[in-house]
Amino acid sequence: MDMTGPQQTMSSLFGAPRALVGMLHVGPLPGSPGQRTSATSVDEQVARAVAEAEIYRASGFHGLILENMFDRPYLNAQVGPEIVAAMAVIGREVRRVVPLPLGVQVLAAANEEAIAVALACGGSFVRVEGFVFAHVADEGLIEADAGPLLRYRAAIGAEHIRVFADIKKKHSSHAITADVDIVDTAHAAEFALADGVIVTGTSTGRAADPAEVTAVAKGVGIPVLVGSGITPDNVAAFAAADGLIVGSAVKQRGDWRLPLDRDAVQRMAAAFRAAGGARR
Repeated sequence: MDMTGPQQTMSSLFGAPRALVGMLHVGPLPGSPGQRTSATSVDEQVARAVAEAEIYRASGFHGLILENMFDRPYLNAQVGPEIVAAMAVIGREVRRVVPLPLGVQVLAAANEEAIAVALACGGSFVRVEGFVFAHVADEGLIEADAGPLLRYRAAIGAEHIRVFADIKKKHSSHAITADVDIVDTAHAAEFALADGVIVTGTSTGRAADPAEVTAVAKGVGIPVLVGSGITPDNVAAFAAADGLIVGSAVKQRGDWRLPLDRDAVQRMAAAFRAAGGARR
């Protein structure tokens, strides 16, 4: 059977028409408030990220995303060179040991920095915020950056790095675009040349609305991923999605702040396969 455009994109990136992607939440990085209290070195961060990446690979995940989740509170659409350098080093070591496709997200909406990290470490894609339309996040107003972001990607020779854009993203108010529904937002991201869109719930660990995911998948010709709240119990409800990004549910006690739980990772992978993982 011929694959659809989204399935072709996912297959070219992840080697499968539908992908299960695991989060690598690196610990507090240099300069962040949490780093001053944890005193975790970059070498320790590398060791943990590589070990968790190996667990994902052994369990059958198709890809990984490196994210600086512990650097809270986040800056608004910017980070210092110390964060870019540390994430590039960590990402490079992950790629050296575990050859799964690697994505990068730099919070909050530090999208150019994410592309720079991905290029330096051999990453394949980035997850970005605020690609189209504006929204109010914890950090303040996040403004659309599709135009400058894709020009930056071209300028540094990184056009092979795919851009997956969050739409109506979690931890944000969308009152200023209340008259633009999620499908129209996805259309705008597609028009602005996003390589895929990501649908989330309202916060980390909260599930997206399966009906919204289905509506977006029917409304655009690019991959649609789910970016929060995926568990072994609800994975089958998101059959319309081309990819599932998993974080909290594969951590100890389901808490994103805790280390990866090998058994939970394996349960998630098994649930994905049982739900017809490779079929959309």
